[in-house]
Amino acid sequence: HSHRPCVFLKVTKEKGKVAEKKERKEAFQAPPPVIMFSGSGLNSSKGLRRQKRDWVIPPINVAENSRGPFPQMLVSIRSDQDQDISIRYSITGVGADQPPNEVFNIDPVLGKMFVTKPLDREHRSSYHLRAHAVDMNGNQVENPIDLYIFVIDMNDNRPEFKNQVYNGSVDEGSKPGTYVMHLSAFDADDNTTANGMVRYRILSQTPHSPIPNMFTINSETGDIVTVAPGLDREKVSQYTIIVQATDMEGNLNFGLSNTATAIITVTDINDNPPMLTSRTFSGEVPENRVDVVVANLTVIDADQPHSPNWNAIYRIISGDPSGHFTIRTDPVTNDGMVTVVKPVDFEMNRAFMLTVVVSNQAHLASGIQSSLQSTAGVTISVQDVNEPPYFPTNPKHIRFEEGVPAGTSLTTFSASDPDRLQMQQTIRYSKLNDPADWLSINRTNGQIVTTAMLDRESIYVKNNIYEATFLATDNGSPAASGTGTLQIYLIDINDNPPALIPKESQICERMNRNVNGVNITAADADTDPNAGPFVFELPNFPTSIRRNWTISRISGDYARLGLRYQVYLEPGVYEVPIIVSDSGNPPLSNRSVIKVKVCPCDENGDCTTLGAVAAAGLGTGAIISILICIIILLSMVLLFVVWIKRREKERQTKQLLIDPEDDVRDNILKYDEEGGGEEDQDYDLSQLQQPDSLEHIISKPPGVRRVDERPIIPESQYPIRPVVPHPGDIGDFIHEGLRAADNDPTAPPYDSLLVFDYEGSGSTAGSVSSLNSSSTGDQDYDYLNDWGPRFKKLADMYGGGDDD
Repeated sequence: HSHRPCVFLKVTKEKGKVAEKKERKEAFQAPPPVIMFSGSGLNSSKGLRRQKRDWVIPPINVAENSRGPFPQMLVSIRSDQDQDISIRYSITGVGADQPPNEVFNIDPVLGKMFVTKPLDREHRSSYHLRAHAVDMNGNQVENPIDLYIFVIDMNDNRPEFKNQVYNGSVDEGSKPGTYVMHLSAFDADDNTTANGMVRYRILSQTPHSPIPNMFTINSETGDIVTVAPGLDREKVSQYTIIVQATDMEGNLNFGLSNTATAIITVTDINDNPPMLTSRTFSGEVPENRVDVVVANLTVIDADQPHSPNWNAIYRIISGDPSGHFTIRTDPVTNDGMVTVVKPVDFEMNRAFMLTVVVSNQAHLASGIQSSLQSTAGVTISVQDVNEPPYFPTNPKHIRFEEGVPAGTSLTTFSASDPDRLQMQQTIRYSKLNDPADWLSINRTNGQIVTTAMLDRESIYVKNNIYEATFLATDNGSPAASGTGTLQIYLIDINDNPPALIPKESQICERMNRNVNGVNITAADADTDPNAGPFVFELPNFPTSIRRNWTISRISGDYARLGLRYQVYLEPGVYEVPIIVSDSGNPPLSNRSVIKVKVCPCDENGDCTTLGAVAAAGLGTGAIISILICIIILLSMVLLFVVWIKRREKERQTKQLLIDPEDDVRDNILKYDEEGGGEEDQDYDLSQLQQPDSLEHIISKPPGVRRVDERPIIPESQYPIRPVVPHPGDIGDFIHEGLRAADNDPTAPPYDSLLVFDYEGSGSTAGSVSSLNSSSTGDQDYDYLNDWGPRFKKLADMYGGGDDD
């Protein structure tokens, strides 16, 4: 038992006699039950707690989706103390004072509990409330009791499929009972009752081939399986099945239903062998051609295109032992293309009889036999074409000694014509490549004869081999030609004398004779045994050679040339002849000259600078003369530089301006670089503006200073600007300065730039274009036209008179 307070259930019965034939409907119209709090009140008259045995309160069942009217009374709650004191009832819990609020309420005085709205079991299937009883002061008079309210399920939800369309597949030819796919529907109603128990059945199948009921479905699990044989993808590739799910255990009268579509694809198996469209095929191919398609084999396969069950594989099982042909599959049409992969020769095989078999990439399904039409014969005819002549031995190697004279017959380099059955042709020979032009070939028989002496040491010979190429051409239509290479290995003979190395060297005039000398050797274009070891000798004539020089042998290819003991030569260059002989049979000798520079040396054995000059053949007098010439040349350069500097200094110290009597108008005197004309100048007009500060003006000494010439006589006194002038007196100040410049005897002639004063920036003065020169009277400027093109602009401005 639970440890709840004891409660009594008191059900009031309707007075009067109850008929036994009352239907179940009238039972729901009986008054609601009354739930009594336990008699063990919290406060008894004697202050003692009264203990009673706990009662189990049965749950309150409420049907979902009730139509009311609302509020609808569920139960009445009472306390056995309501006869003595006033009791107030209340309920707490989810659905009362917790969300969702106000689903249930209670009359606080009468204790009647109501449901205020229809309940939905799929939203919430049960409620747990607690009932309370308090007095008017809010004091608890009874222990709370637990109320469990269960929502009774009604069949108000249809079964719902997760998808409206399901896709499944099954191999063609499957046996009955083969699993295909699974469908499932969910019913939100209580699955422990018939309301939520779903059953499945197939409503329709499209198409009805071969029978209308090819599939069945497990009514409880929703698994679809085959029930009949005869699935053939080549006849029916897809079935559409309508499946119905019904609750109430499939009762169509009371249950709710829903449908979904199952699409079953019949997958292909290799149950159709490929079949060639003909028993025999034919083709032809020119000889000596490769990578050409000579025949096309067509095949039929009823299986799914472009799948391993459909893709064809062709094999040649006989008729081509040398592997001249292969069969490639066209990936689009599945045809077999007989292709030449190895050249065929008409003279060897005029035709080929091939046996071809075709199969699929995938093996045939169990129980399926190959068709007789999977094998066919292919006849390929070979066409004769004019083939070029060929040299049986190519390249051809021969050996000859170099130096054979012109006209020597070396060999016969002949070609053969492969067209020996149907065509009788003539071959002509010609020379294709002969780098040194040493050979000729007979046009009819291919005999090769030398036209010049063969030289192994020629630049055209590589590794002792001379190579030439010849052409053989037949008289077919069209003519065909083949090439052949002749390689001549040239045997060396002793036809090149050795040459002395080095040609020049130097030697110290006074050094240790044992180590002082020149190491010499020789170079021979021939090879062994016609080259080294070499013999080095000094000639008998002139006699001074053997008297001053000596040769000592170091090895087979090297010797040392040096001065004899106690022989001292003047510094200079000496030509020493030496005879060098090789080891050929007979040997060849060569008289070579080596230039030896004899010079004084330092302690390291290197020629000194003076010694090098002396060794070059210059005497002391010649050296002194050269030094004197160098000194004179440097002196002349120095005098010229001094003269240039002095002239530049005189030019800088010359007076800038010339006297008026020396002035010649036709001469152009350059005083300074003034740039372009008036239109090309950007003048700084800020010099006429009022300065922000006049401290530099007030502190400046009186007078105007020229920047191009210092005056000789005392400077004239120019008017000084008193304090800060008003902007209006700038014009008067300029007029005064202009008059002072006109009367200043120290001012240069003509129009020179005079610096009056710095006027600063931000002048508020107006235009000064109305100012004019203090000179009075009309001025004639026509003479400006005679000054040339440089003054044309000025003449146009002032020399025009009244035409302005």
